[in-house]
Amino acid sequence: MAYNEKLADRIREALQDLPKIEEKKMFSGLTFMVNDKMCIGVRVDGIMCRVDPALHGELVEKDGCSELEMKGRTYTGFVLVNEAILKTKKQLDYWIDLALDFNRRAKASPKKKKS
Repeated sequence: MAYNEKLADRIREALQDLPKIEEKKMFSGLTFMVNDKMCIGVRVDGIMCRVDPALHGELVEKDGCSELEMKGRTYTGFVLVNEAILKTKKQLDYWIDLALDFNRRAKASPKKKKS
């Protein structure tokens, strides 16, 4: 699983003071779970953020931001942010803050029972 290690380190640093952070390898990258909910994913070329679906349309209009599409399906509330617009701490923090803000209100996925 390839992902941008430097970007992952920057996100780790930004989230270090929060309780209940877990890292999971998924979606061809590294995903940061906050309070047992998917929050931010690190990919080779940028990050994926879980954001308020009400902001989705507005956010994908921003330079360097696009919709998450997998297997021909667009996922409202998930955006991809290109590394090119994450050069400064302020730029990265903007997207992290959007994801954390929605995380407080997001519902966790149902837990799968272990057999």
